[in-house]
Order: sequence, then C-alpha cells, then structure tokens
Amino acid sequence: MSVFACIQYGVFLCIVALLVKPMGIYLKRVFAREHTWLDPLFCPIERTVYRVVRIDAEREMNWKQYSLAFILFTLIGTLALYVLLRVQHLLPWFDAAHMSTPMTPDLAFNTAISFSTTTTWQAYAGETTMSYFTQIVGLATQNFLAGAAGLAVGIAFIRGIARERTESLGNFWRDLVRALLWVLLPISLIGSVLLIWQGVPMNFHPYTEVRTLEGGTQIIAQGPVAALEWIKNLGTNGGGFFNVNGAHPFENPTPFTNILEMLAIVVLPASLTYTFGLMVGNTRQGWVLFWVMTTLFIAGLLLCGWAEQHGNPALSPYMTSEGGNMEGKEVRFGIGGSVLTAITTSNGATGSYNSMHDSYTPLGGAIPLLNMLLGEIIYGGLGTGVYSIIMVALIGLFLAGLMIGRTPEYLGKKIEPPEMKLLALYTLIGSVSVVTSTALAIVIQPGLAGLTTNGGPHGLTEILYAFASSMANNGQNFAGLSANSPFYNVATGLVMLLGRFGLAIPALALAGKLSRQSRRPMTPGKLQTDSVLFGTVIIFTALIVVGLTYVAVLALGPVVEQFRMG
Repeated sequence: MSVFACIQYGVFLCIVALLVKPMGIYLKRVFAREHTWLDPLFCPIERTVYRVVRIDAEREMNWKQYSLAFILFTLIGTLALYVLLRVQHLLPWFDAAHMSTPMTPDLAFNTAISFSTTTTWQAYAGETTMSYFTQIVGLATQNFLAGAAGLAVGIAFIRGIARERTESLGNFWRDLVRALLWVLLPISLIGSVLLIWQGVPMNFHPYTEVRTLEGGTQIIAQGPVAALEWIKNLGTNGGGFFNVNGAHPFENPTPFTNILEMLAIVVLPASLTYTFGLMVGNTRQGWVLFWVMTTLFIAGLLLCGWAEQHGNPALSPYMTSEGGNMEGKEVRFGIGGSVLTAITTSNGATGSYNSMHDSYTPLGGAIPLLNMLLGEIIYGGLGTGVYSIIMVALIGLFLAGLMIGRTPEYLGKKIEPPEMKLLALYTLIGSVSVVTSTALAIVIQPGLAGLTTNGGPHGLTEILYAFASSMANNGQNFAGLSANSPFYNVATGLVMLLGRFGLAIPALALAGKLSRQSRRPMTPGKLQTDSVLFGTVIIFTALIVVGLTYVAVLALGPVVEQFRMG
C-alpha cells in the first residue's frame, strides 16, 4: 500500500478514536434525560410532539411492548412509503421525460422495505426512478425515522444489561423522539451545510441538457442532493440520490467530503461503545468493545488495500502509474480512498460506496462481503452495531465458560440456558437466511436470470453478496447482478425484514431477561470481561462462527476465484 493511503487510514481512525468519548457522553446524557446544551431548544418541541400524538412518555415498556412498538412503527412507515412510491407520478416534481424506470409493485415493495429497515438496497437508478418529492418526503424521511428507531433499540438493549431487578427497557416513543431531535436532526443540518459548501447540489432545478464536445447530448441530473446525502450516512442507511452513489461527483465531490461522509457513518455507532460503558458503570467494558471493532476494521483495511494495490498479475503490464487495480474506482479517490470507503460502508451497515466492488479483485471484494457476514459487529449500524458485538461477546463468554467449567456471567449477570437459546436463535437467523436464499437463487431460473454479466464463482459471489447485504441491512451490491426482477425484489425484501426484526427482537428479549437479574460480585474465578484476553475471545469467536457457517459458499466463490486468478 502507498504511504499516502496508510496516512489516510491512520488519520481517519485517530479522528474516530478522539470523538468516541465526547460523543458517547453526549448520547448517554440524551437518553438518560440529563441536561444538554440543546435542551432549551428541543424540550418544548419534545413536549409538543407528545401532546399532539398523545404519547405517555413516562410510561416504561418491557421488552415485548418495546418490540411491538418498534415493529408497528417500522411497518407503518413501510406501508406509507410503498403508497407514496406507487403514486409518485401524481405528485409534484415528477419529471416523466427522465423517469425511465417503471415503479412496479415488486420494486416499490422492495424499496419501501429497504428504506424502512435502513438497508436502502437499490435495484434502480435514483435519478431515473425517483422524483424530487419522493427523494425528500419519502426516502429522506425514512432515513431519519429508521435510523432513529435503530438507535432507540440499541439504547434499550444497553439499558437491559445495565438495569437490575426490573422488566423495563424504557419507552420506545421517547427514545425515538430524542434520537431524532437531539442527535440526527442537528448533526444532519450541520453536515448538509458542509456538503453544500463543498459543492453538493441542493436545488429543485430541472435536469440540464448539455451538448458534449463530441456533438452528442448529455442529461445532467440535479436536485436536493445534500438533504439526502448526510442523513443516509449518519443514519447508516446508504441509499444514493444517483445510481453510482458516492462515486458521483454531486454526492461526493472531493476527498474531504469522502472522509467527512465516512466519519458520519462510523462515529455514532463507535461512540455507543463508550455510552455502553457509562451506562453499565465501567467504561473499560466499552473500550474493550471499541478496540475489538477497530482491530477487525484495521485488518480489513490492510487485507483489502493489499489486494487492490497488488491487483491482477495478468494485468501487470497494463497497470497505471499508481499501480494496482483501478478498475471501477474514481481517480480522485484512488485505491486508498476507495478501500477506506469499501471497508467503512461494509462494516457500518451503509451501502454508500464510492467504487464498484464488483470490479475488485476476488480477495478485495471478499473482505467487504466477510464484514457483512460478521453481522454488523465492526461499528455496525446505528444502534444495531452495539447489540451485535455484545451478542457475539456473550457467545464467546459461553464457550469460555464451557472450557473452565463455570456458568458464564457478563457484568455480574448469568448466561444460562434461556439466554443461550436466544443467542443461538440470533446466530442461526442470519446464517440460515443468507445461505438458504443463496442456494435457492442458484438452482432456479429466476435467480440465475440475474447473472447477466458473470457466471461461475464470481456469479455465485454476486448472489451471495446480495443476500448478505440484505441480511446485514447494508444495501451495497455487486452491480453485475441484475436485481430489479420480481424474484430478487421479493426475496431480498423478505431477507431485509429478517435482518431488521429477526435480530432486533431476540436482542431485546435477551435484554429483558438480563434486566430482571441482580448483579453478582466479581470473584477471582470469573473471566474478566474488560481485559485484552476477553477482547481476543470476541475476535476469535466471531471469526470461528462465520468460518464454520460460510466456509463452503466462500470456498466456491471468492476463494476459488482468487486461486484461479493466481
């Protein structure tokens, strides 16, 4: 890798590490309803919202009530967005001359689920499918609401571990409103202004037709891009205003905006580890989780960066002066900026890529795929990342307990058969959904019909990538798969729902069980969960579980393709 790329990676990670503590403190104060400097502005608005929608914000919920509120909120948002998509041609700012992709029922079904689950998988080109009204009122709104709902669930999960002798996990509606008002809205306003300053459009102008130097015509799409761009990253959504997402100069014009948008993806999920430490009364617990995430993040950067810089040996005589694999990458970002974005977005449940991962080397493309198969444990989605890493930590704790012959405990709370059943269910839902869906797609004609560009091992990887991305609520894809078909729109939509509810509900159920326990004192025979040793246990547990689950399909896809390339 180049020296510049290493410096870029180092600066990025240093900024993240420096922001974790102050942002983690702020998040804890917001959801504990402690004083913040934004209270004079937002407290009156918060009270007004509760009055208008008739919410009793003081009424605490158990895990079942919290889960039900979360499910109903998401499904209502999905239905509302579906209706809007189906009637967008009747609404303002619909440019029929340039909207060339029909909004079919199956595409609307997929898109509505995608944005309400923070997946934002896009089987369409935004600038030729969505009107300005749909982008702002439908998609941007869901980016806020779905991101806030995920953050609320993450906070409720932390409460379940932190509290004792209670069934209460908080109030979903209060957590949702505070996530919107105190976190997402103010940060998005500042971030959007920074993007406008860097040249990201924010207008409602009609598409511009220009004459090229060759004498042809070109249509330049414009629109309220900045309003959608920041929240898609901050809310760990990722749906692009344009087809090529962050590779488009209107979405991501400079290397500075690239770093800025990647920080928007990572900082809040990373900071929740410190929030966790504060809420359980031991910040070392949070730092262990953060450094586990960061260690895996660095490993992905180094492996993917090495693979892309090394490139394809068969193309060595034709490489650019920079060297390496520049296919599918923007020159203004280079390999370093492209790899940083690939690793950040694949870990952060945000498909806001700035290069075409389908054009990566087999090993380079396998790293983002592996990140998603790990299940959002490396920073992860907003709220979902913190419970994902803790669920893996609890599995590792159980395995360690078996080796020393003791009932495992986490923060003084026992992990017994009822808790382990929920952990097993959590683990199986993701793996079974991805593997089963991939197997189905490669044995039926509608699934194989999507392979219009590649077959063989790479075609298998494209299909696996699609379902892994859907399950991780990530949204990025290998673009060689033609996914706008009834089969893929329905299949990926169902997997997105499993990725949202099938993982969040067991996590909340586990939090509910742990909240009823009392903490037991730490004794010398128990495994210290705020140590380097336990961090190592988490890392190897994650790698072993993923390896045992996906080794066969990975061997038939990117692994064999890498050997064939060599």
